[in-house]
Formats: sequence, structure tokens, C-alpha cells
Amino acid sequence: MNSARLEQLLTFYKETPNDPFILYALALEYKRIQPEESKRLFRQLMQEHPDYLPAYYQAATFYDEQGNIKEARRLYELGIQLASRLNDQSALRELKAAYALLNEED
Repeated sequence: MNSARLEQLLTFYKETPNDPFILYALALEYKRIQPEESKRLFRQLMQEHPDYLPAYYQAATFYDEQGNIKEARRLYELGIQLASRLNDQSALRELKAAYALLNEED
């Protein structure tokens, strides 16, 4: 973790709490050092900004790493639906590949 980066992100969050990218960046920053805070931030992000597509891959990966395969699978599925709706073929391929890999491992 880079404490200067975390401090900067927290400052940005105080200035613009409705920016989904800042919530996303904070969730990623906390992934390794405070998984519960990362989980809280991913949940907040999904609830407040359900159309923020990049979050689905990262959140699903986070839950997979935490051993919560059911939640990882659910988030990949939601991300695939959103990518399809947004016609984002690159994200759709990435989400489908990760989802397939998760299902193979499980």
C-alpha cells in the first residue's frame, strides 16, 4: 500500500464523494490491507453506481480471492449483463473469460 496515494484518494473522496472512480480506487487500495473496508467500498460502489462497469471485474475477483465464490459468480454475471447492455465488447470478453475460469476451478 502506498500511504501517500491512500491519503490523496481519501482527500479526493471528501471533495467529490459521488465520483465512482474514487470509490473504485479506494476499494482497490484497501484490498490487501483492509479487506473488510474494501468489501464495504465495493458494496457502496455497486449500490450507488450500478452502471460503473470496471467495478464488477475487480469486485468479483476480490470475492473470489476471499473464497466467496457465490458472490464472485453473481458479480461476474451482473457485469456480463451490464457490459452487454452497454455494448462494451472488451469488458464483456474479459468478464466472460474470468467467469468461465471461475466455473472451471470451482
